[in-house]
Amino acid sequence: MIPLTLAEIAAITGGSLVNAFGSETVTGGVEYDSRKVGPGGLFVAFAGEKADGHDFGPQVVAAGAAGVLGTRDAGVPGVVVQDQLEVLAKLAHEVLGRLPELTVVGLTGSSGKTTTKDYIGQLLSRLGPAVAPAGSLNNELGFPYTVLQADEKTRFLVLEMGARGIGHIRYLTGIARPSIGVVLNVGAAHLGEFGSVEGTALAKGELVEALPATGVAVLNADDPLVSAMASRTVARVLLTGEADGAGLRAEDVVVDATGRASYVLTDGVDRGNVRLGVAGRHQVANTLAAAAVALTAGMAFDEVVTALGEVGIVSGRRMDVFERADGVTVVDDSYNANPSSTAAALHALAAMGAGRRTTAVLGYMAELGEHEVSGHAEVGRLAAELGVDRLIAVAENARPILDGAAEVGGWRGTARFAADQAAAIEILQNDLRADDVVLVKGSRYRTWDVADWLRRSEEVQPT
Repeated sequence: MIPLTLAEIAAITGGSLVNAFGSETVTGGVEYDSRKVGPGGLFVAFAGEKADGHDFGPQVVAAGAAGVLGTRDAGVPGVVVQDQLEVLAKLAHEVLGRLPELTVVGLTGSSGKTTTKDYIGQLLSRLGPAVAPAGSLNNELGFPYTVLQADEKTRFLVLEMGARGIGHIRYLTGIARPSIGVVLNVGAAHLGEFGSVEGTALAKGELVEALPATGVAVLNADDPLVSAMASRTVARVLLTGEADGAGLRAEDVVVDATGRASYVLTDGVDRGNVRLGVAGRHQVANTLAAAAVALTAGMAFDEVVTALGEVGIVSGRRMDVFERADGVTVVDDSYNANPSSTAAALHALAAMGAGRRTTAVLGYMAELGEHEVSGHAEVGRLAAELGVDRLIAVAENARPILDGAAEVGGWRGTARFAADQAAAIEILQNDLRADDVVLVKGSRYRTWDVADWLRRSEEVQPT
């Protein structure tokens, strides 16, 4: 964050100085985890169910923090406010206003946001200092927290925007207005909140509505609900995809035996051969969006082609492919799941598992509302249609996955139900073969416990 005194922070947030002269200066980062606060930092104290952050105030100040931002006096220099989230938004907005040379990139979509944000950050860092932290920091807390990582040296700020309702993205763009906005796709995520994909599109399009006339909207030409957002923005529109109308297009897409795609990137004038080092055909769309941002920011076309081949996984549990010593390939995509992202992961599993035995360990997909049963059945049908050999559904709410698979005539695979992660691990432990390919996918239901067991477990002997 840019240097600010506690007095300035109090004035910006409307808070009250406590135990301070006001001249104490925040020169480090803003953190809400006391373990991460460094010298000169600002600790934002929240009262949680198990611990009250205010109680750690003396500890962080003794370690060098400049002060504490909280809702009560922590007994150390600080600023007391009524609502930490509200004042973090104000603080982030003020900091961004003092960095006029900074280019702000915002992106949203039903799936692929975090991965694409990571790709954009990797590309833009070739042009100058970029802030694009790992993880899904896309809500009312993570979004301003990310903004506050920018300082006078930062040239690019890449912000992921999540939404669970109409107005959420509009709120985030009020904190930090992007000049480049990216909408990846509109799918079945959070249908319980939005009610329909059309409702999701309405919310996601708030991003392009916030762009200035001098800005650029990067829209997916292969998703009709996204390309239609062109009419909702005054910014210049750049369509990406495989459709003929895309201004930045992928041609001749080929997926190899490892699930990695190659394609020809063209803007209608220049052409270059891209070979991705990340797994999944859906990465074509993600990397096209990243390429569009990099080109808009001034990167040369040839450099973009080279850089795309060098991007990798930054945020954990997102198409993280690893090989076990016994020959088993594991695809850890367990961070989150919805029908769209699970479909993409299943297609990747099918491509990687050609000629090998494939297993999909699929957990519960949350926030689907009235579409919960049909959404799970849909991915089960797809798994069977793709010829997945073993399907393991984890948790009772995921059981419709197996029902969907059973509807596919001629499927020769096996379907197993696991009441929890331990049961899924037991199924794998009893029947894991060398050269298997295993996908682990779930909606924050700790399905990643299965992936972690696969990563550390070498007691399983190939059969």
